[in-house]
This record gives sequence, C-alpha cells and structure tokens, in this order.
Amino acid sequence: MTRSGQSTAPADQHDVITVHGARVNNLRDVSVTIPKRRLTVFTGVSGSGKSSLVFGTIAAESQRLINETYSAFVQGFMPTLARPDVDVLDGLTTAIIVSQERIGSDPRSTVGTVTDTNAMLRILFSRLAVPHIGGPPAYSFNTPTVHGSGAISVGTKRATKATFSRLGGMCPRCEGRGSVSDFDLTALYDDKLSLEDGALKIPGYSMDGWYGRIFKGCGFFPADKPIATFTAKQLDALLHKEPTRIKVDGINVTYEGLIPKITKSMLSKDRESMQPHIRAFVDRAITFSTCPECDGTRLAEPARTSRIGQTSIADACAMQISDLAAWVRSLDEPSVGPLLDALRDSLDAFDRIGLGYLSLDRPAGTLSGGEAQRVKMIRHLGSPLTDISYVFDEPSVGLHPHDIQRMNELLLQLRDKGNTVLVVEHKPELIAIADQVIDLGPGAGSSGGTVTFEGTVAGLKSSGTVTGRHLDDRASLKVDVRRARGTLPIRGAHAHNLRDVDVDIPLGVLVVVTGVAGSGKSSLIEGSLTGRDGVVVVDQTPIRRSRRSNPATYTGLLEPLRKAFAKANGVKPALFSANSEGACPTCGGAGVIYTDLGMMAGVSTVCEDCEGRRFQPEVLGYLLGGRSIADVLEMSAGEAEPFCAEVKLPAAERILARLTDVGLGYVTLGQPLTTLSGGERQRLKLAAQMGEQADIYVLDEPTTGLHLADVERLLALLDRLVDSGKSVIVIEHHQAVMSHADWIIDLGPGAGHDGGRIVFEGSPADLVAGRSTLTGEYLAAYVGS
Repeated sequence: MTRSGQSTAPADQHDVITVHGARVNNLRDVSVTIPKRRLTVFTGVSGSGKSSLVFGTIAAESQRLINETYSAFVQGFMPTLARPDVDVLDGLTTAIIVSQERIGSDPRSTVGTVTDTNAMLRILFSRLAVPHIGGPPAYSFNTPTVHGSGAISVGTKRATKATFSRLGGMCPRCEGRGSVSDFDLTALYDDKLSLEDGALKIPGYSMDGWYGRIFKGCGFFPADKPIATFTAKQLDALLHKEPTRIKVDGINVTYEGLIPKITKSMLSKDRESMQPHIRAFVDRAITFSTCPECDGTRLAEPARTSRIGQTSIADACAMQISDLAAWVRSLDEPSVGPLLDALRDSLDAFDRIGLGYLSLDRPAGTLSGGEAQRVKMIRHLGSPLTDISYVFDEPSVGLHPHDIQRMNELLLQLRDKGNTVLVVEHKPELIAIADQVIDLGPGAGSSGGTVTFEGTVAGLKSSGTVTGRHLDDRASLKVDVRRARGTLPIRGAHAHNLRDVDVDIPLGVLVVVTGVAGSGKSSLIEGSLTGRDGVVVVDQTPIRRSRRSNPATYTGLLEPLRKAFAKANGVKPALFSANSEGACPTCGGAGVIYTDLGMMAGVSTVCEDCEGRRFQPEVLGYLLGGRSIADVLEMSAGEAEPFCAEVKLPAAERILARLTDVGLGYVTLGQPLTTLSGGERQRLKLAAQMGEQADIYVLDEPTTGLHLADVERLLALLDRLVDSGKSVIVIEHHQAVMSHADWIIDLGPGAGHDGGRIVFEGSPADLVAGRSTLTGEYLAAYVGS
C-alpha cells in the first residue's frame, strides 16, 4: 500500500525496482517500490534527496553492476564506482542517465560530432560528392592529412620502402578549430625584465619550480638578460620552438616554446571550463578571429569544394537542422538508401525534441544545460532496445511552456516502448503525466531525506505535502509595475539568429526576457551585455567542482572565518584551512581515506585520526564563540547566520544571508560541491556574485532546480535587488516569474531562423490582453485570463 492509501506497484516482484534502506547523502533509510515500464516522477523541495535516490542510488548501482560484467582488463580503463549506501536494491535494469551536464570542453566537439550525425554525413559525401576526394576521413575536420613513408610487402617479396598519403579534412591553417589566434606579447611577458627577474606574466609559469629550471638550463637564450635584448633566434626559441628533448641538471626534460605550450594547455579547452584566472588571462592575451583560409568551416580546401549538387559538407553542417533534414529528403540515391534513412531519422529526432533550430556545426560547449540534455536524447529516441531505465534530470529545463508538451510526448514514447522512465522534476505540466509520483521531504538537507508520499498525481494533490499544496499554484499578474529610471540601448544585435535587433532595456525595474527555446534570448542579452562595466551575468556555465571545494570556499565565506579564528586564538589563518597548514596529515584534509582497488570499486573510509573532521587535533582545540572551525563548517547556512552575528562577523553574515535568500539555507558550509545538484550550483553562483559591485544583474533561468514553493522566495529576492537600486534582467520560461515582471521582452515568433525578432515589449498585463504571441497565450492560460 502507498502512503496515499492506493496500491500502485505491480504484484509481480519482477515488475518492480525495490529500494530498501537507502542512506546516500541525506537519505534516511529510504525504502520505495518503483513500477517498471511506467513513468515515475520524483518531486520535493530542492535538497530533499531526489537526486540522491534516483541518481546516487538507483542509477549509480545499475552502472556499477554493468561495469562489473566486463573483464578485469577492461575495468582497469573504466572509472571505479563505489557501491551506494543501501541495504537492498533489487529488480534493477540497465540505466541510461540523460543529465544536464554540459557536453565536454573540447572546442572540436560540435552538435554533429557528439550525436554521430556528422559521421553519417561524411560517409554520404564520400559516396556521392563530386569530385571524389577519398573516404569519410577526407571530410573530417578532426583528421589531418598525413604524408609519410614506410615498409610494405607484397606476397613473398621483400619489404620495400614506399610513400603513402592519407587525405584528412582538417584545415591546415587553424587545425580544424575554425579560428586562429593572435598573441599580445606584452601580456605574456615584460621585455624590460629578465626571466629570472619574473618577466613572464602567464598564470602558473613561476621561476621557482620546474619551468624556471628548464628556462635557465635550456641554453636557447640567456635567462639573466632582459628579453628586449634577445636576438631574433633567441626570441623565436622562447616563443615558438617545437618540443625538444634536453637535459637539465642531469634529468631528461622537454622544452617547448611559450606559444605552442599555451595553445596546448589552455586553448585546447572550451573557454567556459577554464578557471577564472586562466580565462581572464586568455581574454587579455589572445585575440581570436575567423580562419582566413577555411572561413571558419574548419575544413581543408578539397572537402570544401567537393559537393553533392551545389552543397558542400560545410554548407550542410551550417544549415539549420530542420532545413538540412529537408535537403536530405530531397536526395534520391538507392545506392545509399539505408544511410539516407538513418540520417533522416536522426535529423527528424532533433526536430521532434525541439532542437531543429540548431546547426550541426554549433560548438557543443555553447549548448545550455537543457539543450545538452535533449541532444543526449537523440541517441535513444530511435533505439530498438527495451526494458531500459531512462533517468532524466529536470528535462523541462530551458523549455518554453509550448515545448514542454512535446517533451512529455517523447517521455511517454520511451515508456510505451517498454522502458522504465524515472524523472526528477518540479514543473506541474510534466508531473501531470506521471503514472506514479514519489515525493521526498518534508524539507531540505537534514530536514529532508524521507518519502512523504507515493501514489498518483491526484493523490499527491490531496496529500498535504509541500509539493501537493503548491501543485496547483498560479501567480497573479502584477498590477502596479515600476517605472524605468532610464534605458540600456542595444543596437544591431546579430549574434546567431538575431536579425539586427534594436531594443531599449528599461533600467531600475525587473525585466523578463521570454520566447521559445532557440528564439534568441541568450544571444540578445548575454551576447550584448557580457563584459560591460557594472554588469554581472549569472549564466548556466558550470562551476568548477572538486571534493575539496565547498560553499564556504566558493563564496569566500571561509576567509573572514579563518581570520576571526586566527585573531581570537593568536595563530595563523592558514591553520583553519583543510587545504593548507591545518589539514589532517593522515587524510590530507579530505576527511576520508580512499583505497584504489584497481579494476574493482574503490573504497573510501572515514579518516580514523580526524574522524572525518579534516583538521589536525590542535586546530580543533582553537575555538571561536565556543565552536571549532570544523563545528562551523558542519553548520547549514541558516544555522551559521546567527552564530556569525553572535561573534560579530558582518562580512560572513552578508554572505550567509545571500545563501539563504537564494534558497540554499539548508546547504552545509563544508559540503563538497560535487554533491550539489545543477540548480543548487547555479544558485550558489548567484549568491557569490551578488556580493560584487554591480548595477545590472543578468540571470539565466534562475528557477532551474527550484521547487514550486521556492519560486516565491526567488521573486522576493529579485524584488529586493530592484528596490535597492539595481536593474535585474531575467531570461526565464516560468510563468510565475513572467507574471511578476515590470516589463517583458518576448522574442520569436519561433526558433532558429523563425525567431531572432522582438515580437512584444510591454507589461505582463498587456501581453496577456493581446495574446499575440505564444508566450502571451500560455501566460494567459496560466493566470486564468
């Protein structure tokens, strides 16, 4: 029986997934029964334990068990996965996780390469294009042309030397990147100084370590003379010399010029995945421009001039996918019939999933979290596999209400093929299609981790849980809107699909920018405002995560805490960092000892010396307000706020207040960032950046990961920002945020080349009254007008 009094699980034990005694993260001996071949939605406030149950327990154990079916040799090359802390997990099927994680950081990855659609196009062109230039690698911008010689043998004849050539599609000038870089040498070094005196300005290039020993001992230039005095040959060696084996202090090492080394170590990564100080250096030192040889197509000349009809593979990849699908359907070539069928299916899947506005040459790193998640779905929509468990993390993220209905159809399609679909979700429109709902709570963090309801959607509404009470919430339109204190003009915006857009953004008010996915919202706002003085952009790019990073370190909260502990006890601040002098020497400040068992799952155990508290015993003896530094880091943000007020730390209080304001009052200060959900990490970024001196805040879908009950708190925060004199611009699909706006800018009318225009500017009430756009229609239905 369920907590709602209704039985929803099939009687046969083989038709259910059984979880008993799950204790991952904040779960408190959770036990649930999940029906197979049904769509189950997991709900609850942010931090209630949904992801811990679905991803950290069920999906994690499924993947671990699958890995164990491979040979020990193969397992040696795979990541080791620990068994989740759970008593019983029975009835598991193969789990496929479709998450919001960004797709890699390699600038060579595009929408086409990550979905294998590019691979099919390359085969197509290698069969049909004229002139014929070779096999599929000849059309790949990731494959260079190779010339060489080697030994060959024919029959029983003696091996002879022969030359060979393999034609690749990579543009030789930009090496398949589509852009070339120019270095500002003044940002690399101060030529008035010698290397020994610290001429280099490159992050991490210190003369105290191995770099210094190599520069001093390489013999290619004098390290004790100002760089301005170098000869042309010496300067060329410093900047451009290819990797060369040398001996320094009796040790064999490799010397490489600054520019090729920076290119490999920094420019091989997507910009958004760089650490902030590296990104700042790259922005300062390097200018990128479209490759003049391939005009940004990444392809060598033979691949650009080989065509099917009038279309090259570069033309095909640059098309909007919905247009490319039409072009592929126009091809009638029986010799490649099966290939054309597969390509059509793949391209049609993009359209069905609401991504027909993309192009195959779009860099994968530029996709939003929601777009990345839907791109990952492409592989599975046409799969003949059944009885799979598909696990989704808020698939409604980034979707306009108009698009959520299409997403619902796709989830039901996966279910109806005989698969188990597990969805973590907050949106009522998606919760409504569930066969079963499992609600966790009642609160977040230590106040959550229990199952508060199992049953149908109708049962959830009458259950009395936080989710049930808010499921039918509807916001009302703001009657009294604020008046603007001026405008921020944007003129001729043409990034991506924007059509020379001119718009004046009101200042001193809450502006919400809306439109279907792909209509040009982020291109208009982030593309036009990022980098301007006084503008802080809180977007969806991931924050760097490690087990040693936590909310206290990320927000800067640890700094005033360390100084206060040091002052109160007359010792150094470094003692109060688990990453510095105060760290437990046994575990290195990690709190756990990790044992690598090779191809088997590694084991992490609590450090016996510090008992998981991460600090040396003497450090824990230093107190502030009767608490040790470990005690404070074990507090939630909400608990730490009155403590910091008691010990008179206003700087820390302000940071903690911002964490509470963004709905993270339940998060523990020392909790590793690796345990936070995507929505939690974005709100943590918002809390950190709210402390910066800014006049304009740009927020990209701040409701991501927010429960219905928390949206109200977010709106109150936005109001406080505006009332304090700030201008707030929000890119958002949530109707509650739209209805709360002072001014709405709606883009569209569609996506891709059907969008890129301003279709409405005005108050929410005027948008609803006119119902002239898709957003207006859905907002009117939401508020009941």
